[in-house]
Amino acid sequence: MSFTLPELPYDKTALEPYISEKTLDFHYDGHHTGYLNKLNELVENTDYQHAKIEELIIKVHGNSDKVPIFNNAAQVWNHTFYWSSMKKNGGGKPQNDSILAKKIQDDIGSFDKFYEEFSSYGVSQFGSGWVWLVLEKGKLKITKTPNADLPLIYDQVPLLAMDVWEHAYYLDSQNRRIDYVKAFLDHLINWGFAEENLRKNT
Repeated sequence: MSFTLPELPYDKTALEPYISEKTLDFHYDGHHTGYLNKLNELVENTDYQHAKIEELIIKVHGNSDKVPIFNNAAQVWNHTFYWSSMKKNGGGKPQNDSILAKKIQDDIGSFDKFYEEFSSYGVSQFGSGWVWLVLEKGKLKITKTPNADLPLIYDQVPLLAMDVWEHAYYLDSQNRRIDYVKAFLDHLINWGFAEENLRKNT
């Protein structure tokens, strides 16, 4: 195996009642593992199997012959990042005295504006995709990407990710994506992870 599946950073029941163990069985053991197995199959006996996954994603992006490799590699990376973007008893606001809280105030205007825009992006993303808090040219920005696309290919530094593919929430919230987005913001966001990513890149 060229690429391996990182373990979840918490027990599968840790995010309940907002994200159930059943959803994580389906999402992590099914989808995430499926992307990983397909990626390893695609890169077997090629130079790509020895690359770091971030390097692989950037190298194959935009190459029409390598779209399946990009899609599966990006989805492996996206999901790994997404798991760490959540934690038990997360959500709410970042600590008032944190660098991230000040940066949200300075670059976005207020936490309320962050909440409103992040939520709006999550609800309005057509079809499958992701919502991100990123660092772009030294400033915070909320963005969204379709399908497997991710900030790495746009010279952005990801700080936080929310998966809005249906398999992220359908077993728990059915078609009510808005309920999932609210639960993510109010109860699941791992602000410590976002702060750590910000500190590494400022």
